[in-house]
Amino acid sequence: MSDHLKFYINGEWVDSLGSETIEVINPSDESVIGSISAGTKEDIDAAVAAAKEAFKTFGFSSKEERITLLENIITEYEKRSDELAKTISQEMGAPLWLSQMAQVTSGLSHFQDTLAVLKEFEFEGTENNYLIRKEPIGVVGMITPWNWPMNQMCTKVASAIASGCTMVLKPSEITPFCGIIFAEILDAAKVPAGVFNLVNGMGPIVGAALSEHQDIDMMHFTGSTRAGVAVAIASAPTVKRVSQELGGKSANIVLDDADIEKAVAAGANHCFMNTGQSCNAPTRMLVSAINYEKAVEAAAEVANSTQVGSPEDEGVRIGPISNKTQYEKVQRLIQIGIDEGARLVAGGLGRPDGLSEGYFVKPTVFADVTNNMTIAREEIFGPVLSILKYESEDEAIEIANDTEYGLAGYVQSGDEDHAKQVARRIRAGQISINGGSRGPAAPFGGFKTSGNGREHGLSGLHECLETKAIIGN
Repeated sequence: MSDHLKFYINGEWVDSLGSETIEVINPSDESVIGSISAGTKEDIDAAVAAAKEAFKTFGFSSKEERITLLENIITEYEKRSDELAKTISQEMGAPLWLSQMAQVTSGLSHFQDTLAVLKEFEFEGTENNYLIRKEPIGVVGMITPWNWPMNQMCTKVASAIASGCTMVLKPSEITPFCGIIFAEILDAAKVPAGVFNLVNGMGPIVGAALSEHQDIDMMHFTGSTRAGVAVAIASAPTVKRVSQELGGKSANIVLDDADIEKAVAAGANHCFMNTGQSCNAPTRMLVSAINYEKAVEAAAEVANSTQVGSPEDEGVRIGPISNKTQYEKVQRLIQIGIDEGARLVAGGLGRPDGLSEGYFVKPTVFADVTNNMTIAREEIFGPVLSILKYESEDEAIEIANDTEYGLAGYVQSGDEDHAKQVARRIRAGQISINGGSRGPAAPFGGFKTSGNGREHGLSGLHECLETKAIIGN
């Protein structure tokens, strides 16, 4: 990989108006793999101006034109899939198999699902003798994270194009190169000039400039709750729509009628997937007192058998934490868990044996965790599982809901109806039963400080639309 110091604005690769650069680090060996330009407010002004001008035309494009664009993007995306997978693994450390099977394919699925939704969607209809139109909201500012870069870029861009919006994207400065490839894909797909624009840079500068901009009609943000609050505050004076998918601390309730060992193993593996760097990861496992020690033993066995290593190595299950700052945060929180009296049954501080460099973390399991402990309340964003004990089903639900977050939840049971009864009582935006896949088209978003709005499929399309009533005599 090499330096890429240009931005994609108005259908062209252009130089930054600033002179500062940002190094991109390979988390597996801490080497510099390239640099990007650090965007400025003036770069954002240029990108927003291009998007605003393009909206004058694209906002009135036909459904058929947008269908063709999405089809073209899918074709060009598939051509670059292998390159995208290798880039993601190098930038953020996901094992190559995970980049190929999940990181890249999730992005493709969003375009495919949005295309299917668009083909069936009616932008105009009659209600009570009124003409009701669904129209694009306008220019969308997008800020996306480093943990699932293509998933988040693609779902936002697919919904915006399907709705007729134009956009300015700021990818994470930690994983910018897959965003650059993505811009090349859209260019090859002949997305009209100005419809899609990309500016790299730091959140406090480029992200703030987007959020504050009077010509941005909607901010579409995925990231931490702390950063989401900053986006919302910056957006408030211009009264733009703000749609946010933020942090999580999801509970996984293992009911007594579940296959305990199977459910615990699946839950632990899910928690550790992507090195625990998923906002919906089931990081709090709730198990009844009668099955508690059996569950602790099963989870520890998973952690101890999980192979950690370089993304390219055969048999590696999880790679490194994606960046130094996050690595240090994970280590700090593991230490806090020990200090607050949780029982460390697997993993712990430092790198796994045999790994002397890179941001590698031991898959870690804590038992005897109470819900007032820091590791049960704060989003760790690493391969750290906390196992909590409950005495009754009602107590389990109370513990699950005793959090500021509400992104996702999980229920394990031998009786699906029983699981659904419990799921209905959990205050979170998406509940998975017995490991059921959320599916790329299912609405995704949170309650409470996990955000507002919904992404994916039909819900994602609606998020980018305004409703107009036309009233005649």
